[in-house]
Amino acid sequence: MATYTGLSALWFSLIGLLWAGYFFLEGFDFGVGMVSPLVSRDDTDRRLCMNAVGPVWDGNEVWLLVAGGATFAAFPLWYGLLFQGAYLALFLVLLALIARGVSFEFRGKFDDPRWRRVWDVANFAGSLVAALIWGVAFTNFVHGLPLSAAGYTGGLIGLLNPLALVGGLAALAVFAFHGAVFLSLKTSGELMQRAQRVARMAGGAAVILLAATVVAVAAGGRPWQTLAGALPGTVPLVLGVLAVAALATAALLVIRGRDGLAFAGTGAAILLTMGAIFGAMWPAVIPASNGASLALTVGAAASHPYTLEVMTVVAAIFTPLVLLYQGWTYWVFRRRLQRPAAVAAPAPGAGGG
Repeated sequence: MATYTGLSALWFSLIGLLWAGYFFLEGFDFGVGMVSPLVSRDDTDRRLCMNAVGPVWDGNEVWLLVAGGATFAAFPLWYGLLFQGAYLALFLVLLALIARGVSFEFRGKFDDPRWRRVWDVANFAGSLVAALIWGVAFTNFVHGLPLSAAGYTGGLIGLLNPLALVGGLAALAVFAFHGAVFLSLKTSGELMQRAQRVARMAGGAAVILLAATVVAVAAGGRPWQTLAGALPGTVPLVLGVLAVAALATAALLVIRGRDGLAFAGTGAAILLTMGAIFGAMWPAVIPASNGASLALTVGAAASHPYTLEVMTVVAAIFTPLVLLYQGWTYWVFRRRLQRPAAVAAPAPGAGGG
């Protein structure tokens, strides 16, 4: 069994950080898409919900592209086995993300309520399906997959076990909570008040479901913990408990009207959850639930050390530039959205987009 090196460990950690950044940023995009039907009373409200994430959603998805690209370059065997065994699940995620992306661009192309309604549904469904599948996938990663010499061969149905479905529902609730809090920060008036009400409901569900997932995963054990270098089980457990605590704190802050701090709390919960997942996986990139010897490890999946060296240099040069640009984008679009003064009542024929 190949052992890991410092660079392969570094890139495993960086890929975990990229996924954490993706879910922190794209998480509120998913959440806004899912709660939009609950907080909108007319077409203007729905347009404001889309405009809240319209300037940043495509930049947020860059984190997914970089995470996928880094996995392909740093751990090609990990990348290949994922697409081989979970191709249908990843294909459904791709379709959901395409539907979301197209909805942002096409919704306002025609002044037709039925046209806009189609893309509102596409945005909602794309956000929900992507969030659910990501939750199912990462719950399976942290719990372990039944592997054979050929890798994972269970397909989509094999991923839909009871624990993974609970994890998928937890992801839905956490992202809905995250998105509702973000929407309360980006809007004003009655739309903001409705977003706060939805955030209070989603917060309670998110705390319960995430806590249930953490307890169930911890009770299931980690057969690959016997691998050399594996972290003690208390490390991911503590991170998971801290994630639940951060989420519960955010729920209390929403009730007290502290939306800014609540958003920091939901974001911290997502980051801590991803830290718990990657900490529990280490040193396996695809943990095996049916025996440590079948797990695909970091050392076995890693590229040649020279490839990792080049990637490290490139990342050190370009990552700060990307972060500065994305930070500048959020600063430019930091203001709250205001409902147009001329639109005081529901206007089914109002323009979209």
